[in-house]
Amino acid sequence: MILYHGSNITIEQIDLSKSKPNKDFGQGFYLSEDENQANEMARFKSLLLGGTAIVSKFEFDESVMKTGALRIKVFDGYSEEWADFVFANREGKPVEKFDIIYGPIANDKVGLQIRKLKDGSIDKKEFLNRLKYMKGITYQYFFGTNDSIKYLKKL
Repeated sequence: MILYHGSNITIEQIDLSKSKPNKDFGQGFYLSEDENQANEMARFKSLLLGGTAIVSKFEFDESVMKTGALRIKVFDGYSEEWADFVFANREGKPVEKFDIIYGPIANDKVGLQIRKLKDGSIDKKEFLNRLKYMKGITYQYFFGTNDSIKYLKKL
């Protein structure tokens, strides 16, 4: 399967130490099956950080998802479990570490929604509703360990 990573720099080799912490699924390398979503992310990052919008392609040996060789977590859709997981990671308090995670992308205003949940102005049900990606459900792949990125080949 082909996966795409949108950025403001070319990714020749994945270096997890350069990944930012406190993202949806934690510190790691994020990719999408949706090339348009990766293009949007690349444009956003280049506007935010400078540089040029660049989408890098990777071939993913998805057979690893079924072998049991790695710790894999799959979120089939938006759920309370998914919202709790995103909340914990965004707060820098992950409850569990996985090599690969597949699940929905949270919307771009996660930080605001976390503050609202913490100050009690919204409840967990509304928090989940507000985290849903506004353009419909879009999934992402998270690679959080060096063992997992071995299954990605730069194209």
